[in-house]
Amino acid sequence: MAKRGGFPGGMPGNMNNIMKQAQRMQRQMEETTKELETKEYTASAGGGAVSVTVSGKKEVTAVKLSEEVVDPDDIEMLEDLIVAATNEAFRQMEEESSAAMAKLTGGLGGMGGGFPF
Repeated sequence: MAKRGGFPGGMPGNMNNIMKQAQRMQRQMEETTKELETKEYTASAGGGAVSVTVSGKKEVTAVKLSEEVVDPDDIEMLEDLIVAATNEAFRQMEEESSAAMAKLTGGLGGMGGGFPF
């Protein structure tokens, strides 16, 4: 006959450990997020003619253009190069951020996936 109330198999102790692990993981995620926000990611397009730097806070912090790419008769090319360099810099930032968080969570994935209960 099962016990009424309580948790069979010593669940309260396990739950306490799980809560401590979750709190530790949350602190580590907060620290990692702050660290990632201080980093900068730079990408180039057009063989280095356009260079864009973004921060871990998802802000463009710098755009550098070579003189030869500034052609008043071909503004569209310059716009395309800026977009390409910006997207690549953001891709680099997202890739590093995802890798850092996956390292902390052990690849838990979605809501509750991978928890031992």
